[in-house]
Amino acid sequence: MENLRCAIAQIRPVLGNVDKNLDKHIKYIQDAIDKQANVIVFPELSLTGYNLQDLAYDVALTLESQPIAKLLNLSHSIDIIFSFVEEDERHSFYISSAYASKGKILHVHRKVYLPTYGLFDEARYFDSGDRVQAFCTDIARVGMIICEDAWHPSTAYILSTDGSHILYVVAASPARGAENGDIQSDRWWQSTIQSYAQLHGLYVVYVNRVGFEDGLAFSGGSSVYDSEGQQILKAPYLEEGLYLTDIDFRKLRRSRISNPLKRNEKVDLTIRELQRISKESFSNSSSNKDCEKGGK
Repeated sequence: MENLRCAIAQIRPVLGNVDKNLDKHIKYIQDAIDKQANVIVFPELSLTGYNLQDLAYDVALTLESQPIAKLLNLSHSIDIIFSFVEEDERHSFYISSAYASKGKILHVHRKVYLPTYGLFDEARYFDSGDRVQAFCTDIARVGMIICEDAWHPSTAYILSTDGSHILYVVAASPARGAENGDIQSDRWWQSTIQSYAQLHGLYVVYVNRVGFEDGLAFSGGSSVYDSEGQQILKAPYLEEGLYLTDIDFRKLRRSRISNPLKRNEKVDLTIRELQRISKESFSNSSSNKDCEKGGK
């Protein structure tokens, strides 16, 4: 496939109401199918709402739950990325995002980095994932990360090195720092994901939610960047809606030919140096002692 039509579902989930959120998913999916999209992407915790706290355990779903079965049935017509509280067989709970296609779940990403500072208290309620891995669809090789994961450059690096053509970033990012019709927190997001697209030569699809929960306003501003770092879609702030753009894989090929950073990447060197850093105790490493003494 040379082109992919991507639908961004910038929605306003209802906190703790899986049934209502599922109905909204189905409505948006049908709309995306009518508009001949190949994939539709929903934001972080799209089936449950974000600020769940203890309610997380009541709305948690397993991969065999009926709401997910309904989405799998719809995935025969369009690939679907959706997010939910996942409960595994050990009764551990994760913020998860699933990729469904042709009636099957191809991949589940469990949020690795759980913010527990400022407005956020995720580690109190959720377990963290321990895997960042690209996977193949019929359309492309892709990677998925969730919100805070994107603020750690290692995740995008790993997924790029693992062969991703598209990086999907789903988020529930509150609006902070409004100024002159712009939102400061969104500017941080846009500069970060633009740099990933440009440095790694891949498409980045960022989907953020909108709406209000317990005094938090979620900004929206979902966007798509091409493999040269050019913004090809920007959804409005605070407005719920379905937004579509076309991804041209021929451009990705041209980008990687003209800017062959991936070809020159020294993965073995990166692994070796990270292993060295891991083995050294940061506080007691000889390099730090040398620095304290003014040595090299």
